[in-house]
Amino acid sequence: MKKSIVLIALAVSIISCNQKAADVKEIKTAYVDTSKLMEEYTEAKDLEAKYKAKSEEMGRELEAEINKFKAEASNFQRNAQANGQAWAQQKGAELSKREQQLSYAQEAMLRQLRQEQGVEADSMVSKVKKFIKDYGKKNGYAYVFGTGEAVSILYAEEKYDITKDVTKLLNDQYKSEGKKEEGDVKAEAKKELEAIEKKK
Repeated sequence: MKKSIVLIALAVSIISCNQKAADVKEIKTAYVDTSKLMEEYTEAKDLEAKYKAKSEEMGRELEAEINKFKAEASNFQRNAQANGQAWAQQKGAELSKREQQLSYAQEAMLRQLRQEQGVEADSMVSKVKKFIKDYGKKNGYAYVFGTGEAVSILYAEEKYDITKDVTKLLNDQYKSEGKKEEGDVKAEAKKELEAIEKKK
């Protein structure tokens, strides 16, 4: 009698474990390599290119001002003795002030570019997260994990990697939304440069 009770308990335990294992197997999971996604996502590439071009454009104008300053500083050193101490002190103070202004302008430009790029990047990341959430729901996933720089998964079979699918769909969606014309980007960069010039 005791043997049959133990066998029944053991059988119930095994059936219960098998039931739990079956329940676990039904959970559908996947992962996205977020670093790879951002490397291959067209909008991310366009955003990087936009701010690289904007930085170069703004940098060229600032560099022209810096070169002008260097030429004046060189002339100052050559003419300092010839024009006397009073002139040298006055001109030295002016050059020092201009150098400081150029430094502030460079810092302001970098800060502005970082801030603008940060806002657009945050918006893009939010859009990607929403897309992945919708993709997960639509395709019946209980979990979609992210891997990349901030690893949140230590192992996954490659068959659960949906990075390519998500990247392709995001790129298709981005293309259908319509990209900004390159001329618009240049016009924006030019406006920014003009704004910096007016501040001087």
